[in-house]
Amino acid sequence: MKDRIFIDTNVLVYIHLFDEESQDKRKALQNLLHRRIDAELIINVQVINEFYNVLLRKNIEDNVIQEKIHSQLEICLASENSCSILYSEDMRHGQVIEDSLKIINPFKLISSVEG
Repeated sequence: MKDRIFIDTNVLVYIHLFDEESQDKRKALQNLLHRRIDAELIINVQVINEFYNVLLRKNIEDNVIQEKIHSQLEICLASENSCSILYSEDMRHGQVIEDSLKIINPFKLISSVEG
């Protein structure tokens, strides 16, 4: 059985900080997570919100990170509300999250019906 590891906001922040002061912690966390590659990493909506706020305070404007945060928030909220389908154009069509939430791109469905 895979270990389930909950990740706190500080861990996410240090992984994404590239200043000299955070370098040792970032490397240590990356090595630790790399060794646990088979584990299931868990975060919740609160962690994602805190992480996003820290990035904003530190003026880290990485559009890729911001897009991923928004996607993760949507996934967390859908899961917490026991949704079985999440319609999104921005996520991977057909992906199933935790055997219970399926990502569907509604535009792919529409185009396959029209075509």
